[in-house]
Parts: sequence; C-alpha cells; structure tokens
Amino acid sequence: MIHSMTGYGKSVLQLPTKKITIELKSLNSKNLDLNARMPSIYREKELVIRKILADKLVRGKVDFSIYVEATAEDTSTQINTPVVKQYIEQLKHVVDGNDLDFLKMAVRFPDALNTVREEIDDNEWNTIEIEINHAIEALTKHRLNEGKVLELDFSKRVVAINELLEKVIAMDPERVEGVRERLLKGVEELREKYDENRFEQELIYYIEKFDITEEKVRLKNHLNYFTECMNSNDSNGKKLGFIGQEMGREINTIGSKSNYAPMQQLVVQMKDELEKIKEQLLNVL
Repeated sequence: MIHSMTGYGKSVLQLPTKKITIELKSLNSKNLDLNARMPSIYREKELVIRKILADKLVRGKVDFSIYVEATAEDTSTQINTPVVKQYIEQLKHVVDGNDLDFLKMAVRFPDALNTVREEIDDNEWNTIEIEINHAIEALTKHRLNEGKVLELDFSKRVVAINELLEKVIAMDPERVEGVRERLLKGVEELREKYDENRFEQELIYYIEKFDITEEKVRLKNHLNYFTECMNSNDSNGKKLGFIGQEMGREINTIGSKSNYAPMQQLVVQMKDELEKIKEQLLNVL
C-alpha cells in the first residue's frame, strides 16, 4: 500500500480562553526534514513534538505549526502602574502638556509593561498532544489518498512495460534470424569461399554475445517484484526506487545488445514508461 509524502493535516482545539490551531504540511524529501513553528510557551515541548512526528511520519519535508488565538480577556502583559506614574511625574517637570499626552509617552518607556511568562498547564498540554495526533492522522489519510493515485499510475506503467517486453520476446527469433542473414550476406559479398562449419561457430558466438534471455527473465522478475512490493502493507519508496534502478539496468542492456532497430524502438518506449515511474517514485514515502 503506497503512501505519498505529499499531504496536509489540520486540527482545531477550542479552550476556555483561546483557540489553538495545529497544521501539518508535507512534501517529498529523502529524509525527515522537520520545520516547527510555535509560540514561545510551547518551545519546551519541541523535542517531544519532533519525536512524535518522526515516529509517525518517517520521511518528508514537514512544516509543523501551532497558532494561538485569544478568545477571552486574558493576557500575559500588564501595565506596570507605579513605573508609569513615575514617568508621568517626571515628564511634567520637563515639558508642558496634559495627562493624556504624558501617558502616551510614558507607556513607550522601558519597564512600562510587565510580561508574565506563562507556564504550560499539564491538562492543556495533554489535550494539545491529542490534537497533534489528530492532525497527524489527517495528514496520513491525505498521504494515503495521494498514494492510491500514484499506485494506479504505477500499475498502468508496469503493465505497459510488461506488454512491450512481451513484444520484445516475440520479436527475438526474428532478430536472431536477421543477424544471421546480415552475417551471411556480408560473407557472400566478399566473394570468397568460406568454411560453413566455421561460419556456424562464429554465428553462434555472435548470437550468444548478444543474447538477451537473462535480461528478459530478470526484467520480468523485477516487474513482478515491483508490483508485489507496491501491494504490500508497508509503503517503502526507497525499496521501489532500487527495484526501478534494476529495471532500468535490464532495459538498457536489452537495448545495447539488441542490434535490431524494431527492438530498439520498443526499448525506447520501455525507457519512457520507466522514467515516468522514477519521477513519481520521488513522492513515495
């Protein structure tokens, strides 16, 4: 079962005094590349969050965000009243003006505002952790849906390569006969007598050198193994990538050995299908 590395997950938590939105976005990457953005109050939990994400998302370029929106009259910043009053009294001795003007100036001075550092409530964090897992589940579902689209595309292209391979197999006797005729014609053009036994020996050597039987068998096995791994319970993009490389190796060898234009045309079509598979494999988890 294939999972894409592309996905999006979101979960919203409404608390008595604030609304917390958790977002996850994921794109393809060779390894886990995690970028976490969150308010300072939750920074002490960043390592915990990273471990949760690493255990469940495995790979991908992941953007994790926590957004907090206050929904009640609750703030961690308060006016430092004694300090502001002192500033106002001092300003009265420096410039003329009314109390409102002095207040506007005073609140801009250092220490005019006190910011109380919030502490994470354990119950609140436990609830947030549950919502993080909900966002991960949403992202995983999105990845699975994207993976189903990729799986359909892979299946179609594997079938296409298999069909082209069958044409190569059916064409092989014709190719061998073509090689034989070209060699015979070349010898006859020399207008010299030749030893037929020696000619047959050279022909066998030449045909064996360009024999593609092993490549055809291995390519067939790779195609079957690719489909088997694609339908397994695990989504292993790296493994499928390795199989794709082996498929390419066999296709290239068939092309270099074929020495027969109609067969090489089939090889070009197989390469085209395989390249499209390789491009999409970059998105597989």
